Amino acid sequence: MKYLYRIYQLFVVLPVLIFMTILMAVAVGIGTTIGDGHFWGYYPGRWWARVILRVCLLPVTVEGRENLEPNQSYVFVANHQGAFDIFLIYGYLDRNFKWMMKHQLGKIPFLGYACRKSHQIFVDKRGPKKIKATIENARHILQQGNLSVVVFPEGSRTFTGHMGFFKKGAFSLADELQLPVVPLTINGSFHIMPRMRDWHFANWHPLRLTIHQPIAPIGKGPENIQATMQQSYNSIMSALDPEYQGYVENPDQ
Repeated sequence: MKYLYRIYQLFVVLPVLIFMTILMAVAVGIGTTIGDGHFWGYYPGRWWARVILRVCLLPVTVEGRENLEPNQSYVFVANHQGAFDIFLIYGYLDRNFKWMMKHQLGKIPFLGYACRKSHQIFVDKRGPKKIKATIENARHILQQGNLSVVVFPEGSRTFTGHMGFFKKGAFSLADELQLPVVPLTINGSFHIMPRMRDWHFANWHPLRLTIHQPIAPIGKGPENIQATMQQSYNSIMSALDPEYQGYVENPDQ
């Protein structure tokens, strides 16, 4: 069965992935030029992600959508198990949001173009001015209302399936804008394509996204940032599969 799935990926999934990525980039490029940038900056990506997961025959379960209020902006924070985290969140979170992503991703053909045109937030740490510009861009987007942002606070994908420590950038942003933070737990992505097997065949495995209760700010400043970060970490950890419970150091953090 494993080898049949690999043949299917080579002759079905790969062509669909290439076609859909180009189509998505073109749709975003044209749509954001002539229409509503927030609509075209989100929905083509959402459809792209859903098609890819369905073509890959990967079952998806989402828990906790009822925890979210309509027309409320959030800072979503998630554990980062693997490459398929992007498809899962983009396709199934069902909220209009922007990604906070490494600036290097903007150089990927077609995908990087779509990200730039849709005003995703590139995190650039090459000096204080670039860091400040990143925060200002995120603030500007979130203050427009009914838009959220998704961040992987570990900063990189896990090597083991376990979570590393969280960096405080997303929580500082939420504190500054006094927005609720929503923890997201991802399960299954590490089994499909772990970081050590980038550009290899994917493995079949169900995906599950757990949307936790929003964490409202308890004030403003370092105490609120630390409390929100710790509560988010605990919430995400609580819904991880038992084999990935507990902290394990991530070598590149």
